[in-house]
Amino acid sequence: MRTLGILLAAGASRRFGSQDKLLANWNGAPLVLAAARSLEAAGCDALLALVSSERVGAALPASFQVHQIERGLPLSRTWRMARDCAMTLHAERALFVLGDMPSVSTDTLRTLVNSDGGSRACVFNGIPMPPALLVADDMRRMPDPEQDQGARELLRALPHKSLIPLSAQEACDIDIPQDLWQN
Repeated sequence: MRTLGILLAAGASRRFGSQDKLLANWNGAPLVLAAARSLEAAGCDALLALVSSERVGAALPASFQVHQIERGLPLSRTWRMARDCAMTLHAERALFVLGDMPSVSTDTLRTLVNSDGGSRACVFNGIPMPPALLVADDMRRMPDPEQDQGARELLRALPHKSLIPLSAQEACDIDIPQDLWQN
């Protein structure tokens, strides 16, 4: 398989309150569905979602293979589990998308999928961030699982020419309920 699309949707949503933010209303549907639909349209060969909630998994399109993981794992463990899935499926590369970034456009994701060469990531205000397309060699070099930073250091090490700018709207993620109304 050339490109595996991976939706990371297993966060604890601690800052959001008692409600699961990925199920919060976003334009009449669960928030996670916006990122899932953009990823679905990006042109990946297969789609996978890591979720910690059965309800989030049930809200996803049928095109996603859903992997339920333990609730409350640190971000670094979720990234590693996603990487391990990609490696098990022999993906040459994986497009990592966050479930709480509903405004990333399909065009941005397609730009990542259609890129040749090495790993790429998005950038906003000089900070590399997901969505990110990682090639197999880079996925093998994921950081120490004891540091809860996911792929942060790996993304920061990418050359500037490998970064795709995000608009301010695309770069917004949903962390607290007020974020739902500011986007």
